[in-house]
Amino acid sequence: MPVNNNALLRYRVLDRCFKNKHRNYTIDDLLDEVNENLIDQTGKGVSLRQLRVDIQKMRERLMFDAPIIAVPYDGKRCYYRYSDSNYSIFKSELTDEDLQKLHSTIEMLGKYRGIPANAWLEEVISNLECRFGVKTNSENVVSFGQNEQLKGLECLSGIIDSTINHQPLEIEYKTYSDKVIVYMIHPYFVKQYNNRWFLIGLDSNTGKMPNIALDRIMKLKQSNIKFIQNNTIDFKTYFNDIVGVSLPKDEVKKEHIILKFTKGRFPYVVSKPIHPSQKIVDSNECTIDIFVRANRELCQQIFSFIPDIEVVSPPDFRSLIKEKIKENLKKYSSVQNECIDHSEICTR
Repeated sequence: MPVNNNALLRYRVLDRCFKNKHRNYTIDDLLDEVNENLIDQTGKGVSLRQLRVDIQKMRERLMFDAPIIAVPYDGKRCYYRYSDSNYSIFKSELTDEDLQKLHSTIEMLGKYRGIPANAWLEEVISNLECRFGVKTNSENVVSFGQNEQLKGLECLSGIIDSTINHQPLEIEYKTYSDKVIVYMIHPYFVKQYNNRWFLIGLDSNTGKMPNIALDRIMKLKQSNIKFIQNNTIDFKTYFNDIVGVSLPKDEVKKEHIILKFTKGRFPYVVSKPIHPSQKIVDSNECTIDIFVRANRELCQQIFSFIPDIEVVSPPDFRSLIKEKIKENLKKYSSVQNECIDHSEICTR
């Protein structure tokens, strides 16, 4: 749960008690201290159960990772304190510059609040705000492109957890051709591209490594089969030779692809490269070179630049794009015929 104002007040009281070198606080003493402060400021105290939850939260790494110890005394009783008397959950070891950077980071993360798939950010942001005393700005000054209507986002958190914890998944998947496929996936990697999320893992049913778009998942549940470790693929380099996430067939090799742009579009492509391998061939001719394996996403990128782009080489790839453009033009043949029949209207 995110840290609210009452919780923050309780943490401050507990923090003060745990670092007090001159008094030993039992659980009952801590409850009295907390409730005394709470009742004074809010008019309402908390239960012993809630207090124990607070102490456990303070110990958790995600929260404060506080070194709280229970020291036995008088037989069955114990008192609580920090093992390091100089520790405080509110003692910032950050410089002013670090705090400013943290403030900016929290500000950006805060823009993802409220999206179901990012619910976990609520706790992370709240904990950072509480621990370092940094709050987000109420003025909206940063915005990120995000499609909140995209399907499958509700699965993202669970899929990430399964990938981290090596939990196999049974996935019912619907292709764009409306074919339903059941995958038995050993999840290895989660990747975001073009505002969509993808899961890559080994499918036990086929022995292949499908690329699963989360927005095409119909059903998802954990499987009891034994997880198969990934001992062959390094995902740090797995996508290096392509644009996007779709690996082409093995026979498609890396090659230098020369693209030519109009003078108006060229500066945009230079400032936002299509691929990390991109190099300028000739600034005057507005040509670039990318060294990749051609795939679906590269074709989509090229089409997105039409009419400001030309594939110069290699010849086979140039012919492929040319044929796709011809195929697309057929869809406009009726429009062309209408223009011939109504030339006066079409030339206005």
